[in-house]
Amino acid sequence: MRLEGKVAIVTGAASGMGKAIAEGYAQEGAMVVVSDMNLEGATAVAESIKATGRKAIAVQTNVTSEDDVKSLFDLTLKTFGKLDILVNNAGIMDGMEPVGDISDERWELVFSVNTVAVMRSMRLAIPIFLEQGHGTFVNNISAGGLYGARAGAAYTASKHAVVGLTKNTAFMYADKNIRCNGFAPGAVATNIGASMTNINALGASRQSLGMAINPRIGQPEEIAKLAIFLGSDEASFVNGQVIAIDAGWSAY
Repeated sequence: MRLEGKVAIVTGAASGMGKAIAEGYAQEGAMVVVSDMNLEGATAVAESIKATGRKAIAVQTNVTSEDDVKSLFDLTLKTFGKLDILVNNAGIMDGMEPVGDISDERWELVFSVNTVAVMRSMRLAIPIFLEQGHGTFVNNISAGGLYGARAGAAYTASKHAVVGLTKNTAFMYADKNIRCNGFAPGAVATNIGASMTNINALGASRQSLGMAINPRIGQPEEIAKLAIFLGSDEASFVNGQVIAIDAGWSAY
């Protein structure tokens, strides 16, 4: 029980990697706040966790809404009295547009979910962590945050920004017993593709070139194992790192 007694918020937890992380955290003893825009899906995940004898609540959250995120934190503290781990997992894809084709609307939407929402959530967590004297951030960064050929311009830039935010936060609060790390999954079997509309032909054709060297598709449960480690005390000396988890895709 590597997370016994810890309280964790997991955003985007109604499906895919977020669901696997929420369930994995609960299996390791954590009390989990299952956050997602999809309340029905979040509730199903929370109920499945509670059926195992663990504690969980579902909270409908639009991460682009400051009010929603504030309510998420308030409800977490009201229910469990503390917050030990914040997993920023919620994210959306772009339409593979290169910079010459990206619209302001798409750019702003992708950044609002993938970058601004992460900053705001971390900003709310910091006072809690400082008062407690400890806390851990685990950010889903994606291979798109490490390389330029995994998505379009907006998604790639939004995730690269979170890399910088992760490293800066780790440095700024390293002497406060607050850790901040990220994991960068390669191709994983999730439904994130459902967030993609009006796929750009040029961008998609260029991005697909890298798929030829992708060893395989990962499963959400495989990603969750790394998120569990990063959230646990086993990773007490790991800070400011972004760990690729992609079956060796990035080694080529």
